[in-house]
Amino acid sequence: MRVVLQRATSAAVRVDGETVGVIGPGFVAFVGIAEGDSEDDARRLAAKAAELRIFPDGEGRFNRSIVEVSGEALVISQFTLHADIRRGRRPSFTAAARPDVAEPLVELFATTLEGLGIRVARGRFGARMAVDVFNDGPVTIILDTADLERPRRDRQRISNG
Repeated sequence: MRVVLQRATSAAVRVDGETVGVIGPGFVAFVGIAEGDSEDDARRLAAKAAELRIFPDGEGRFNRSIVEVSGEALVISQFTLHADIRRGRRPSFTAAARPDVAEPLVELFATTLEGLGIRVARGRFGARMAVDVFNDGPVTIILDTADLERPRRDRQRISNG
């Protein structure tokens, strides 16, 4: 599962000219579900997104989470996050989960955010959407379940002596 978070001052999504989701300050989460992703993956990445300190404190440092700033989230399904471009010029999307698998996991990601106290707006699954994002910073963070599973390397201190 992959999520691209874009911190935003505001965002909106339209389907066939109709606005179906709008947020104020917070983030837009583009969510891509891969074959083999699970409910646990959706819950873990939603919790990680909610906890990330990507919003500025009073000194302008990344020290506050979306929960701490009472931010909002716009969740957009995006299977193209699993594009395979290793061969040829046309991306392959075979790694992306089938819609009947992906849709409930995208919804679980959104409802998990809501359960953490975040107001969530949504795009429309499977629709051709026009998304307006007023990126703040710009700040864009990529979350991937594969990154959560890697063992953390111990940081080594370099001494000058």
